[in-house]
Order: sequence, then structure tokens, then C-alpha cells
Amino acid sequence: MEYLIQTENLKFKYSKNKTVLNNMSINVPKGSIYGFLGPNGAGKSTTMRLLTGIIPDDDNAISLFGKPIQEQLPYAFEKIGALVESPALYLHLTGYDNLKYIATLRNIELSKIEEVLELVDLTHAKKNKVKQYSLGMKQRLAIAMALLSDPELLFLDEPVNGLDPNGIVEIRKLLVKLNKEKGVTIFVSSHLLGEIEKMCTHVGIISKGILKYEGTMEMLSKKFNKCKIQVTLDDASTWVEKFTNKYDNVKQEDSQKITLNLNNVSEVPEFTRQIIQDGASVYELKIIEGLEEWFMNLTEN
Repeated sequence: MEYLIQTENLKFKYSKNKTVLNNMSINVPKGSIYGFLGPNGAGKSTTMRLLTGIIPDDDNAISLFGKPIQEQLPYAFEKIGALVESPALYLHLTGYDNLKYIATLRNIELSKIEEVLELVDLTHAKKNKVKQYSLGMKQRLAIAMALLSDPELLFLDEPVNGLDPNGIVEIRKLLVKLNKEKGVTIFVSSHLLGEIEKMCTHVGIISKGILKYEGTMEMLSKKFNKCKIQVTLDDASTWVEKFTNKYDNVKQEDSQKITLNLNNVSEVPEFTRQIIQDGASVYELKIIEGLEEWFMNLTEN
């Protein structure tokens, strides 16, 4: 498998007593959408800054496109687009002129501007001043800037931060389109687990500077082969002790809800039949699984 990003025992400290990244080795396959996840303060933004050269990699632990990043600067960035911090937009200029400014600085043909405007669905607003843009439009314009050079690799740090639900969906659809139609490899940091689950092919989960998991979404689901369920019934407190004697990880969530683990999903019908036979009045039973549950398990433990 070809990897566009690799780190080997990447370390970083802001001070002698504050380790941010601890021997982190990540591998991002070419053609993937790689979701980089972690709680606040886990080291996501620091990693992004190291990968994009904003913070120097003094240990030479980072490789991009199969070569150490230090050997490629600044030329590697001809193949990279990045939106790492808040987009630097000129609010008094039009969307088109913001892109023209970047294209001129980077010696990119101006004909490329119309192409990226179409790609991010901003052609209709290209003559409007950016101060009139919504937050989602500004975010799409910033992504258009990153796409001007036809990058093979796109870095995005919290690209949907602060957007409303419609804006979030627009950005997700755009990223999936870029990946499928243009073949762009995307490394995206986010705390919105539901969006990552919908669009990413691979994930890396970091906690306190340590990589807790890396691989495909399918591999992650297989890692947690227990079946977690939530059952809603009358007077949960009377059932907690009974369940604790028979099942794993039993927790009372409120006066009516209990969560617990079964060995696998095939045990759900028998579990339901048994507790009803024992006299439980069951209002709801649902299986709890997915990225949010797996993420919490990895980062809390």
C-alpha cells in the first residue's frame, strides 16, 4: 500500500514538562479520507501544524509522498492544500478576487479560479464581497483556495467548526466529491464524530498525545466485538443488580435506562425474551454501536 503521510515515533513538547505528542506513528494511505480524532487537548492541531511545516519537525520523523518532509521543503507544498487555522480572507474583496490574489502569488493560471469556484459551488457568488458570505460560504472559499494548485493531499483542521447543519452537510459532500472524482487524499481533523463516520475510509484516534487506534472503519467495528445495548424498562434500579450478576459493564443511566454488554448481537432476542419472562416491562431496547461509542471506549480507557 502506498502512503502519502507517514510519521515514525513523532514526538513534540511545548516545554520540558509538557509532552504533547508521544512516539506517534501514523500511516495515511493514498486515496483515503483519513479522520484524525481526539478530545480537546489531545494533540490534533499540533500534529496538523507539524505535518504542514508550520512547526518544524526537528527529529525528521515525518515523511510525505514517501520522502522526509525536510528534504522537500518548500516544493512539497506545490502538491499540498491546507486549511489549518481560521481562513485568511479579505472581506472587502470579492470571492473571485480573493482567489485571484492567491493564484497570482503562486503563479497559478487564472483560468483555474472558475474551476474551483464551480467545484465548491460558489460561482453564483464570485462577484459578491466576502463580508456578505455566510460562514459556510467562507469555509468553502477557503477550501477553494487550498484547491487552486490541484493538490494530491489536502489538510483540513476542523473544517466544519461553527457551521450550521446545512453547512456541515455541504462540506461533507464536497470532501467526498473531491476524493472520489479528483482522487485527492484528505487528512481531516474533527471532533464531530458523526460526520467523520459518514465520510472517512480510515481513522486515527489520539488521546493525550498517544495514538490509540489506526485503521479502517471496518477494522474498528471488529475491534469492539461486544454488543452494547440500552434497555428502557420500569424501575431500572431493581434490575441493575440482576443484570450485574449475569452481564458485563452494566450501568444505570437514569430511572428507566440501563446499558450492558452482550457477547454478540445474536444474543439480543434471547436476552429480550428472558427479561420479559422474568417480569420486566420493556419499553425500548436498542443496540448502541458506532464511532462515538468506540471513540469513548478508546479515549476514556
